[in-house]
Formats: sequence, structure tokens, C-alpha cells
Amino acid sequence: MKQEQALSSFHILILGGNGGIGKQCINEALANGHYVTAVLRTPSKLDLAHPNLKIVKGDVTDPLSFIEYVGHSNAVISAIGVSGGITGDKPTSLYSEGAVNILGAMQKVGVKRVFFISASALDVSPVLPLFARLLARYVIQKLLKYMYADLRIMETRVKESGLDWTIIRPPQLVDKPTTGNYRIALNTFLKNGLKISRADVAHFIIANIANEETYKATVEIAY
Repeated sequence: MKQEQALSSFHILILGGNGGIGKQCINEALANGHYVTAVLRTPSKLDLAHPNLKIVKGDVTDPLSFIEYVGHSNAVISAIGVSGGITGDKPTSLYSEGAVNILGAMQKVGVKRVFFISASALDVSPVLPLFARLLARYVIQKLLKYMYADLRIMETRVKESGLDWTIIRPPQLVDKPTTGNYRIALNTFLKNGLKISRADVAHFIIANIANEETYKATVEIAY
């Protein structure tokens, strides 16, 4: 698939901007000349400053706290996530409830372009090596069963929305610099997709902010 950089500046709203992928999305968007509004429950936690960056207080569980900022944007990135990691999985509705609130706000104000971060192991890829398939099915899916259950609901709500959505399903995330050198698969499985950096996930999102090939598509991404 050809990746397309937006030809003009976008006003991008990012929810979950203090997380790993969210912060990388902010940096990548600003580096490419876009305007960013970052919505955080605690704005002081985001230690970034830039003339094109606005940091505001809002909560994804309360759509009234961020709908006005949606109205001033023409693209939205949801990088929200729960804490706890692979050993601290607990019942959650953050992803699905957050998606419903984000999508509802977008529909009310007429904004259509949106990205959501999901996870590759929701479905066990038949083109992964055997050890990776076994790891996904019998370890990762069990250790993250609550998070994955909510991510599945989230994906369903997104796909029902009628908006120009893209769902990103990264595999294991690592903290490495941007390379811009990765593989992607749209609406199918990516062979041997085992790792990707948070920075390169952000690179893909911003590079394809206006790429219609990624509208209404689920994307696997990896090295």
C-alpha cells in the first residue's frame, strides 16, 4: 500500500496523549506541521511544549469534557489505554466506553476521520510462526483477557460507526526510534509480524492521516 502524507496541515485531536503511542503521535504530528490538541485528565502530566500544541483537560469517559475540541479538529486519534500491563489485567470498559463517547462526539459535530489503537493478538494470525501462535492463544490472550474482551467491543462499535476509521493492531510494542521502515497489511494478517516501535506506529498514523486507502480498514503493522 502506498503511504500518503497529508498535503496540508490538519488539526488533530489526540486522546491518551501521555501514553507511549499518544506522545509519539503528538511529536510526529508536530514535526510534520500539523496542529495538535491533546486531551488529558491531568494536563500537567504531559511535559511537552510547542507553538502548535494545545494541552487541555478532558476525560474520555465524559464526552461533554472534550466535544468542543472535537469540533475544532478534522482528525481524531484515540491512544487511550489502561494501566497494569500483562500482569495486571482487570475488568475494564475504558476502550469500548471511550470509543462510544469519541464516535458520538464526532458524529454530533461532523468530524469523520479517526484512528483507534487495538492489539494484534485479538485474533491468532495463521501466518505467524507456530511458537508465536501458541504464545498468543495460550499466554497473551489469557493474561489480557479482560482488556482484549473490551477491545473487541471497541472494534465492533468503531466498525458500526460509519466514520472514516482506521483500527491499528500492533504486535509487541517497543521503545525504539522512528525508522519509517516497516510492513503493513490492510484487512488481513501480516506474516511474521512480531514487533513494532511506538514511534513507528505514530509515523504510520500521521503519514496516513488523509490516505483514503486506510479508511474503514484494520491495519496490522510490524517490522
